[in-house]
Amino acid sequence: MKASTLRAWSWVHTWSSLVSTLFLLMLCLTGLPLVFTHELDHLLLGHDERPMQADGPRLNLDQVLDVALARHAGGVPMFMSFDEDRPVVNVTTIDAGGPAENYTFQPIDQISGAAAPPVAGHPVMEFILQLHTDMFLGLTGMLFLGLMGLMLVAALVSGMVLYAPFMRRLPFGTVRASKAARTRWLDYHNLLGIVTAAWVLVVGVTGVVNTLAVPIIAYWKDTSLAALTRQYDGPVALTGRSSLDAAVERAKHALPGMTLQFVAFPGSTYSTDNHYAVFFHGDTPLTTHMTTPALIDARTGELAAVAQMPWYVKTLSLSQPLHFGDYGGLPLKILWAILDLAMIVILISGLYLWVAKRRRRA
Repeated sequence: MKASTLRAWSWVHTWSSLVSTLFLLMLCLTGLPLVFTHELDHLLLGHDERPMQADGPRLNLDQVLDVALARHAGGVPMFMSFDEDRPVVNVTTIDAGGPAENYTFQPIDQISGAAAPPVAGHPVMEFILQLHTDMFLGLTGMLFLGLMGLMLVAALVSGMVLYAPFMRRLPFGTVRASKAARTRWLDYHNLLGIVTAAWVLVVGVTGVVNTLAVPIIAYWKDTSLAALTRQYDGPVALTGRSSLDAAVERAKHALPGMTLQFVAFPGSTYSTDNHYAVFFHGDTPLTTHMTTPALIDARTGELAAVAQMPWYVKTLSLSQPLHFGDYGGLPLKILWAILDLAMIVILISGLYLWVAKRRRRA
């Protein structure tokens, strides 16, 4: 490699690392507890949030909807979601003629019909998640952290390019323990960097994709979903809607082997004016984050369409669990945590090496 090329790669590695180091350290430190979100929430909350009555005949979805609308007079149903760990149905409504953002969220015990306690994470974990996601800056914060993720990818690629020339006279993984502190830390930095390169690339790229969640979903709603609604919509029905419970059962027959996730009612942002959009996800640790909607005509109860998600939404869905190692159980989470700690060492050692180099030159 030419000396000029080597200097160019070294410049990219140095400044892409320096610009992003503090933010990447924040992401690594906050990401470490987030790997164990479910376990920490269970430990910190310290109680079981399942309804007291765990067994018995369940209300059908039409009955649950009637209960929710009776409690929220004048409410218009928008969404219905389902807890995975307890028999609770969550009904989201808005006030008829009111602001579109004025949602009312009602968790209802599907066995007793009583109001169920809402499930929420521990405030500490919620704070850490918000800091990790957007630094409390909304979409601006998300996009900025996405830029820092791109800096990480640039630092990783340039570091891999530089590794061979700088280590060509040493066996792979050599740590010169007898040398000065700066040399030892340089060897540790290079060793950990090259060993964890594949993991860092996966976490960095998936993190960048996750920061684009808002524009990705907005683009899907404006293109694929909008085209679907135009294709299958028609005049708004003036008569009563068909059974919600029957519509969900019809959708289940169209998508066997998948798990019911949520229902978007006619007129909501995820459906048409005359269709129930019934969303399902897969039943494996990886596919559980990939959704597929079925459109059921709310006037007739017949299946209108099964819409496969476009590739960019599938990419987003796969990036979210992969980023936190949330698809292989506790052993994979422990591995993710160990690699996260290694990344913290890489970042701190890189900052130390830059400071030490500046001091030596001075």
